Amino acid sequence: MFLHFIEPVNKTLHKIIIAVDGYASTGKSTLARQLAKAVNYTYVDTGAMYRAITLFFLQHKIDTKNTTAINNGLKKIDIAFISDTEGDKQLTQLNGKVVETEIRSMEVANFVSEVSAIKEVRVFLVAVQQKMGANKGIVMDGRDIGTVVFPKAELKLFITANVEERAKRRFYEMRELGITTTLEEVKTNLQSRDLKDTTRKHSPLKKADDAIEIDNTHLTVNDQLNKAVDLFKQKINTYIK
Repeated sequence: MFLHFIEPVNKTLHKIIIAVDGYASTGKSTLARQLAKAVNYTYVDTGAMYRAITLFFLQHKIDTKNTTAINNGLKKIDIAFISDTEGDKQLTQLNGKVVETEIRSMEVANFVSEVSAIKEVRVFLVAVQQKMGANKGIVMDGRDIGTVVFPKAELKLFITANVEERAKRRFYEMRELGITTTLEEVKTNLQSRDLKDTTRKHSPLKKADDAIEIDNTHLTVNDQLNKAVDLFKQKINTYIK
């Protein structure tokens, strides 16, 4: 498996790693992407990486209980992140094809927690993610970034929101993508994913001891971004003498 990402030029003198973790559909990817742009860092959506692998496993009927099948499948996967024509949105490619809509489907959503819980998948992607952050200057979001991928990240954010608000956000997002579902189905899926993510054996979702929690249930996107940027500035200022 190969993963390509072009790192933008960063003008910040001291680079750090920003880990953004949280529950599904809390808007952590939106925050991480906007924060990366605001501070001129590289953004990495690890959730899209797991979703792309999930899509491949579904397409090729990979037996998730068969270690050999899993490892052979991973060798055939090529994930790439590219920009859209306007250059302001990150698109996920799977083996040369843009799959942004496919990886957001309910079929993938219902299966991604199971695939994400597979030890071989997590070990492999964690190694890839750590390599991507070797030079710092990166904002990475997921569920185990501040606890497993980068336990020494200088700034860790943990994003939460109540399940009703998360379900509404996810429902409208899927509707915009042309994906047919119901609000109740989305809510049930989120509750199921929360349980699987927090109780899985390998790299469960949990707040790092030194993470700063942001409950965005009643925050606007701009309010959340401003809060995160302020936290980034405070952290960077600790390195300026």
